[in-house]
Amino acid sequence: MSADQPTVRHLTVDAETAGQRLDNFLVRVLKGAPKSLIYRIIRSGEVRVNKARARAETRLAAGDVVRVPPLRLAPAPAAGQAAVHVPARAFEVLYEDDWLLALDKPAGVAVHGGSGVAHGVIEQLRRARPQAPLLELVHRLDRETSGVLLVAKKRSALKALQDQFRQRSTGKTYLALVRGAWPARRKVIDVPLQRYLLPDGERRVRVVAPDDPQGQRALSLVRLRGTVAPPPACAAPADAVASLLEVTIKTGRTHQIRVHLAHAGHPIAGDDKYGDFAWNRALARCGLGRMFLHAWRLTIRHPAEDRTLALEAPLPAELRNWGDVARLLE
Repeated sequence: MSADQPTVRHLTVDAETAGQRLDNFLVRVLKGAPKSLIYRIIRSGEVRVNKARARAETRLAAGDVVRVPPLRLAPAPAAGQAAVHVPARAFEVLYEDDWLLALDKPAGVAVHGGSGVAHGVIEQLRRARPQAPLLELVHRLDRETSGVLLVAKKRSALKALQDQFRQRSTGKTYLALVRGAWPARRKVIDVPLQRYLLPDGERRVRVVAPDDPQGQRALSLVRLRGTVAPPPACAAPADAVASLLEVTIKTGRTHQIRVHLAHAGHPIAGDDKYGDFAWNRALARCGLGRMFLHAWRLTIRHPAEDRTLALEAPLPAELRNWGDVARLLE
């Protein structure tokens, strides 16, 4: 075998890396590997954790052995030229200290590159802050969702914050505009969800029966803020009643709020995966050009200090100024 022939590697997870997701671990060790490649080798079973297949979201523990298949990657760029193709971008900062950074993520920007996305928030942030020794996503938001996004600046902060998310000790509240009149008495959605893939490999989520062994419990708490009148120029069906909701999630399942609300018969305005597509088109003609889902408030324990952080991202202007939404936020 030639010296430059790629070979299988077996990497042992150390204490500093413990708690990291498998996909994020591979992004770090396979420098230069496209995210699409990383997810493909995980899905195919070429990556193993302790000799067993694992999922992208698998949390690694100290002492785990990760099998990495032989991969021939493009040479790393020369020093000072890393990530030249990634534009630097400074996002609005809601809070920052030596341990963490809370950003107000705009809609339309993925949190990271991969699956056809060249780069996302974290790559652009690293490009804008080349002096930062570490910047890692603590959690994720859908591409079309705006709002509070946490980034860790130290490995210990990343682990501590991710532990809070896993233990469901964070407080996460979203604002969502949905079709129809939401019944004020309906305050809990406790319906299990299951992830699946479309034939083209795109990820989707569906509601399953409570006794389905593949289902994961998903719990959402809903509070009605009030009904929303659309802009005066809107024509049917966009002039149908809509409701502004506060949704607090007690579990962090993929697309949880979107699927729960659609299953309840009240899809989110502008949702291109689970929504009412005819209504979405009418809303777009009336000036709502994105999904109306916003990560509004996030409460966490500081990863290094004995205090609570209550973070809030104001509703973006394009949502706040649609119809009479602003009236319900006063």
